[in-house]
Amino acid sequence: MFSPRSWLATAITGALISAVVAVPATAASTLTPGKVTDPVAHVDPLIGSAGGGNTYPGAVLPFGMISWSPTNTAGDQTNAAGANGYSYNTPRVRGFALTHVNGAGCHPGAAGDVPIMPFAGEVASSPTADTTDAIYASTFSHDNERAEPGRYTVTLDSGVKTDLSVTTRAGVGEFTFPQGKQANLLFRVSNSLNGSEDAEITIDPATRTVTGSVLTGAFCGRRANGGVNNRKSYYRLHFAATFDRAFSGTGTWVNGELRKDTTTASGGEGYATGADRAGRGSGGYVSFDTAAGAAVRMKVGISYTSLDAARQNLAREISRRDDVASVAARARRAWNDSLRSIEVAGGSADQLTTFYTAMYHSYLQPNVTSDVAGTYLGSDQKVHRLPKGQKVQYGNFSGWDQYRAHTQLLALLEPEVAGDYAQSLYNLARQNGGVWDRWVHVNGPTHVMTGDPSAPALAGFHALGVRNFDVRGAFDSLYRQATVPHESGLSDKGCPGQCEGQRPNLAEYLRLQYAPQDTCHCWGGAAETLEDATADFALADWAGRIGRDKERAELLPRASWWRNTFNPSAGAEGGYQQARKADGSWLWPFSPTSDAGFAQGTSATYTWMVQHDVSGLAAAMGGKEQAARRLDTFFHRPDGSWATGGDGFRYDPTNEPGIHVPWLYNALGQPWKTQETVRAMASLVYRTGPSGLPGNDDLGTMSAWYVFAALGMYPQTPSRAEMLLSSPMFPKAWIKRGNGRTITVTAPQAAPDAIYVQDVKVNGRTHTRSWLPESLLNRGGEVVVNVGATANEQWATAAADLPVDHVPAAPTPIPNLPAACEPTGAACAQQLQYDVDGVATAGAKAQGNLDGKGWSFPAEQLPAPGPHETYVIPDTKGTAGNFHSLRGQRTHLTPGRYQALDLLVTAVNGDQQTEVTIAYADGTTSTAPLKVTDWAAASPRFGEQAALTADTRYNVNGTADGRRVSIWRVSLPVDPAREAVSFTSTAAPNIKVFALSSRA
Repeated sequence: MFSPRSWLATAITGALISAVVAVPATAASTLTPGKVTDPVAHVDPLIGSAGGGNTYPGAVLPFGMISWSPTNTAGDQTNAAGANGYSYNTPRVRGFALTHVNGAGCHPGAAGDVPIMPFAGEVASSPTADTTDAIYASTFSHDNERAEPGRYTVTLDSGVKTDLSVTTRAGVGEFTFPQGKQANLLFRVSNSLNGSEDAEITIDPATRTVTGSVLTGAFCGRRANGGVNNRKSYYRLHFAATFDRAFSGTGTWVNGELRKDTTTASGGEGYATGADRAGRGSGGYVSFDTAAGAAVRMKVGISYTSLDAARQNLAREISRRDDVASVAARARRAWNDSLRSIEVAGGSADQLTTFYTAMYHSYLQPNVTSDVAGTYLGSDQKVHRLPKGQKVQYGNFSGWDQYRAHTQLLALLEPEVAGDYAQSLYNLARQNGGVWDRWVHVNGPTHVMTGDPSAPALAGFHALGVRNFDVRGAFDSLYRQATVPHESGLSDKGCPGQCEGQRPNLAEYLRLQYAPQDTCHCWGGAAETLEDATADFALADWAGRIGRDKERAELLPRASWWRNTFNPSAGAEGGYQQARKADGSWLWPFSPTSDAGFAQGTSATYTWMVQHDVSGLAAAMGGKEQAARRLDTFFHRPDGSWATGGDGFRYDPTNEPGIHVPWLYNALGQPWKTQETVRAMASLVYRTGPSGLPGNDDLGTMSAWYVFAALGMYPQTPSRAEMLLSSPMFPKAWIKRGNGRTITVTAPQAAPDAIYVQDVKVNGRTHTRSWLPESLLNRGGEVVVNVGATANEQWATAAADLPVDHVPAAPTPIPNLPAACEPTGAACAQQLQYDVDGVATAGAKAQGNLDGKGWSFPAEQLPAPGPHETYVIPDTKGTAGNFHSLRGQRTHLTPGRYQALDLLVTAVNGDQQTEVTIAYADGTTSTAPLKVTDWAAASPRFGEQAALTADTRYNVNGTADGRRVSIWRVSLPVDPAREAVSFTSTAAPNIKVFALSSRA
């Protein structure tokens, strides 16, 4: 729900909608004058902690290793209430864990290591035996909770107050227990979110320390589509905790056994869930005498390399005199320094909260994984030292998500961090046999998602001026991954969601120039093709920048291979991305709303995933005007309202494959629609409050989208530096690149209803293009955008002002059109896309299935393949398709002036009828009814002629039923005065066309 002060765009107009959303008076009255000087005051870490955002509210620094945050429980110790530990709507906590990942979508997500629970009461049983978290957990009220950057405070209903703050690798916690009650801190060392392989704890009363570690990993280890493959360990987190007061008692537990007065324990939980894991694990506790004081202060350091490193991280980052207040004060300063990388002036209170919280979330990753001494855990499980010139090793790369928005924002605001991030990924790849994993958790390759996202991420870094990494070494490694097949590419381990091959079945991809659905060893063939085309463009462009002309020439044509999975006949609208098999046939049945061949998205969404060749995509759809009309339908429901998710045919702002699409209107010559669409989405699905994110934040990606939207710019292509323009939300913004360069964006009339660009000036000169050049992003400069409430449909619409694609134009605009029709007497036999094998042979009756119930025509009683009368008979042997179902797709014709279309057609599962619409080259249409009698009818019922008959049917069970079946001849009238180019019909998949001829 919207906050009472939520702001919405007004006067949002478009080709299909004219809607006005009132701006609440409270929003208008809370405009903030002047530049924001304390951005931390506008951050709400609870945004995204409900409604699927999967954020966490705990204490963390920018890019911090430690993130001390609650683990909430819904009554299952082997699970958590939220994917990343915290669920706003389930306020019951079983511990405060030391590590988290922001916004990951798997449930449970990742990390949540070493939950530490303050417990007021006697520890009378093993906490691991408390499998429903009924005893060693506590509810709390959000009224008693406060989250701010670098600090988290909550008073539990048990009466314990917990106050936490952190540095990069260490933290301070102050726990205030109810006076007179027993006071304990439980270290649930084995209870990471995904479980653990091993864990250990050692309590030393003499030095007032608790140390230990957990061996874990298993990111996405429970998802149905390949998760079992990830039930493995790849890091051990070490911790060292010290206390300001003596322990009054100690104890440990292993599985269901409580061992009072002991000081060591070990044992993991495994990576299963429910009964297979419940009651397993180890931990320990320390007790305090509240009669001598109710407060306990704990300081803790962590490391992925060793216990000594954890101690050293603690000693270097937190002093003996530090308490939560002093550490929190430093944390606030650190957060303000980072968030001031973009300073804004003006805007409402809710706008500022949404914006700076999005900035905050964007700064939560990547995460430091190296120690203060420069050691880090590699992907080979060995401890390494930072190479010369690298300041920090980072982990946590949600590549499939981040390369679409987050990595560009990182490069723009923190180029030094981006360079170390790039070097970190290169380090991990070298330690992983040269394989760049697409989803790295801490140090571990998890293989999650699809594509080769490191290529556009690092190419984008380089384009935005990042140079502090081994540029040529990283390029050579990624180039090799894209050109030399790896043995993992033939494995199905982890498929579909975690396929181990980063370039799956590369040899076949290079041979076919697309990823075949049936042999690609990937999540989805069409999605993989699009991802690889994006990655190959990135590498080609990067190669050109570093003088690798040979590699550029080799890779650039591959950037256009998206065309090989674009089927112009897949839908009536003008073509869609569709998966293909290795034999070249398309994957049927097909629907734009289906995810067959795709990863976490539908064909309707993925079809637009060609950011580097929008002009080519538009041409394939029939031109810019047609593409823009399709976008209008994509963004609006039939009633004209904005699509905001839940409809596979339309825009989904909750996931990454389509988040760039609102900006595509710029390339189609209608930038005012980009302006209204971006503003509508920013207003409708981003807001204040716990449910303020549209979907998983995915390591800051969704938040980064909002930051760009608020600034009125967005990366045109993930791997280049140009930015597409929209309307800024703030009157002024200063983008400080961290390298002495500043980009100033001024929109004097900015307001909720001023969503349209009127004109633009760049460095004082009139700017008629709907995009900003790379030079401005890298050198800095001033952009002035005058905005208003009425669309300016002339600005940036000339051909010379449209965004420029950097791939060669295709010689044939529309790919995969059928071959020219074959003359057969007075007619011309048209080529069809056959999707059903409806014919079988006597020796292989199981090969055909025309009606979906196992029945097919006998091949022996049909004409031989090839010319027959005025038709061409398709192949009737093997498993190739030989019937064309009318699924609502567009059937392309060899353009010509025809009197009729003659069909050999039949119907299954009863008589069928539809209406056929014939399209002409001049844009006009004509219609004709098509009524077809069932194939097993004794005689035609709609005036058809029996063209081909058989006296039996074959069944997949090996039998024949002796029932007479027919293929009918039907003619559809065509206007010979106009050039016919295609026909469509309403969806009638039980109508099956065997052959088609056009009669002149």
